[in-house]
Amino acid sequence: MRYGSPIETWEVEHFMATQKREDLREQLGLNLTDFVIVVTGSPFIYRGVWLEHTLVMQAILPLMSELKVESGKDNQLKLIIMSGNSSAYDVALQAIARQLGFPSGSVQHVGVDGHENIILSIADLVIYSSLHEEQAFPAILLRAMSFEKPIIAPNLTIVQKYIEDGKHGFLFPVGNVNMITKAVSLAMLNGRLSVLAHQIASAGRLHARDVMASDVIVGYGTLLENVLQFPSEAVLPLPASEIPVEVKKVWQWDLFAVPSESRTEFQHQNIRKNSVVFQVEDLWKSRRHMAGFVSGSSYRKDGMIELPYWEEQRANEIAEDIKIREGDQLEERSIEPKHTWEDVYRSVKRVERTKDELHERDDGEMERTGQTLCIYEPYYGPGTWPFLHQGALYRGIGLATEGLRNGTDDVDAPARLPLLKDAYYRDVLCEYGAYFSFANRVDQIHKNPWIGFQSWRAVGKKVSLSAVVEKELINAVTAGRHGNAVYFWVRMDKDVKHTTRGSAFQQQDFWSFCDATNAGNCRVVFTNAFKRMYNLPESWTGLPPMPLDGDSWSVQHSWVMPTSSFMELVMFARIFVDSVDAQHYEEHQKNGTCCLSMAKIENQHCYCRLLELLVNVWAYHSARMMVYVNPETGLMQEQHRLENRKGQMWVKWFNFSRLKTMDEDLAEEADYDHPAKRWLWPRTGEIFWQGTYERERQQNYYLKMLKKRRSKQKVDRMRIKYRQKTLGKYRKPPPPEVGDKEKEDHAA
Repeated sequence: MRYGSPIETWEVEHFMATQKREDLREQLGLNLTDFVIVVTGSPFIYRGVWLEHTLVMQAILPLMSELKVESGKDNQLKLIIMSGNSSAYDVALQAIARQLGFPSGSVQHVGVDGHENIILSIADLVIYSSLHEEQAFPAILLRAMSFEKPIIAPNLTIVQKYIEDGKHGFLFPVGNVNMITKAVSLAMLNGRLSVLAHQIASAGRLHARDVMASDVIVGYGTLLENVLQFPSEAVLPLPASEIPVEVKKVWQWDLFAVPSESRTEFQHQNIRKNSVVFQVEDLWKSRRHMAGFVSGSSYRKDGMIELPYWEEQRANEIAEDIKIREGDQLEERSIEPKHTWEDVYRSVKRVERTKDELHERDDGEMERTGQTLCIYEPYYGPGTWPFLHQGALYRGIGLATEGLRNGTDDVDAPARLPLLKDAYYRDVLCEYGAYFSFANRVDQIHKNPWIGFQSWRAVGKKVSLSAVVEKELINAVTAGRHGNAVYFWVRMDKDVKHTTRGSAFQQQDFWSFCDATNAGNCRVVFTNAFKRMYNLPESWTGLPPMPLDGDSWSVQHSWVMPTSSFMELVMFARIFVDSVDAQHYEEHQKNGTCCLSMAKIENQHCYCRLLELLVNVWAYHSARMMVYVNPETGLMQEQHRLENRKGQMWVKWFNFSRLKTMDEDLAEEADYDHPAKRWLWPRTGEIFWQGTYERERQQNYYLKMLKKRRSKQKVDRMRIKYRQKTLGKYRKPPPPEVGDKEKEDHAA
């Protein structure tokens, strides 16, 4: 059941638009003057359902006299009980009807087999007989109300929640037969629906259109609010508790409206379905005219099998099909050992030996070998796969091992950098976690002179590079058109989130915008991180100038630069991130809040919005040319021209020699001091300095001498080892001479 969905009402309205009640009654062999009561209940099969039907029949029996039910009369009361598909239950129900005294043909059992709309449309009154408490409002009642039928139902908890007695329907206490009789008598007057029943049916139809809209809208809103993890740069929606009343009270029916002259796929399916139903119901009609509603034979006079037996046969075929499928699935899952453990061991060893060879023959890697540029796309899991590119120019970087794409040579970032196995740092670092992982022994996976990164979100926002621009960018970097430049194609002033969060972005400078996207604390955090990085005095308040000169900046981690420049950026970013983490880790862990987050849901990605803009600060002050590439046309425009930056760049803070010295100092500290406090920097990449080189050289020399000494010892052992002396050789005695042989014969 599609709980709470307006699909029930929508299907009923389309059914009523294509079918007429009078035609359906005529095809089912019912007179227009017959008063038809449909008894329905829970869709589940359970013991005691026959007792519920018996109670309803007992309640209706006294009202039969009001219509003066006699054989041959046109105005009759018909009771249609809709439940199950068993022919055995049909026989039992007819026996109960005869025992109670119902006239022959006045009670009919119909199986529930997708024909609910037909049965409900011909009904005058609908009674819900199930007395069991249910967790959801019965869908069959919602359909009956949508057909504008007065309903009679027990006062179950879920029913009382949505149905008001006397306004939307008639409610009766569970098990009270007299109250059922009273409710039916109020709804029926002289063989027709009373005025009160018409009013309740009309009010019930209006109520059914939006009966559960509020619960569903607020419920799904709350569910999505608790389940969805929005990206760090997303503009957050309003909480579910703040949904306007006029929105959550009703469904937006104008979105479901279909022109009456158009024929939808649903209507085509409905017509096809109804055509089969009409053929079956024609059998019912013929049976009624020939032998009444009740028949004890499984075959009609014309030799055709009756409807209940068709339903039972279909149920048996479905059960058999399910049994066969389950058997096939169990057979597939069963473990069938076909080899010995020795065979398995040899197979595993053979795969391990050929693993590297198979990897070398990967098509993607072979195509990338001779390229100048390779663009990497960090992603989190299967949800981002549709936004990733295929081809030799692109390669994925999975930030979670379990979310790697199958059949690709994507980089497993956690395997290269164990820090990313920690979910906390994987979330707060975002794409920079991929950068740190990639830079850790980069020569093992990247051998191209240029490197680029593109966020998977750029594809979703339609700002990724087109095929024509990709070729133009490759030609530019191959020819060295702009030298040691940084190319980017997602502009800050064109990004939707920026125009939403900051009004009139064109009048804001870089740091004002950074504050707008980081809860107003971007300047403070950056200044404190700078002071800790460069050991500046506490009174220091300066920030690297980022002038407002009419040009734009890079966002969404989508850029290209030389591989050597990328390594320099990572060197700077590792020190910067370590400084920021040292200042805010404790507060973030203790209180769960982040000074860079504007909403609770952004706390998980605390540093992401600040790090997204870090590449601009580094590129501007390290005197890199910044070039914007139009992702649609390929037009390249230099941003923040170098000649205009003179006197504004902090080159001494960002030059390579200074950063390298800082990196070596941290590496030496990590090598010798081994501080006991928590320290992020050693976990973000390689630890290398001159001492590391000397230690590795000494270690290699030691291993070389050790190998040489062991070889000499082996030769010495072979030289002085104990040798077994020869025990002697067997010599065959010479043959005897002729004279000696004659003497021996004579002696004998």
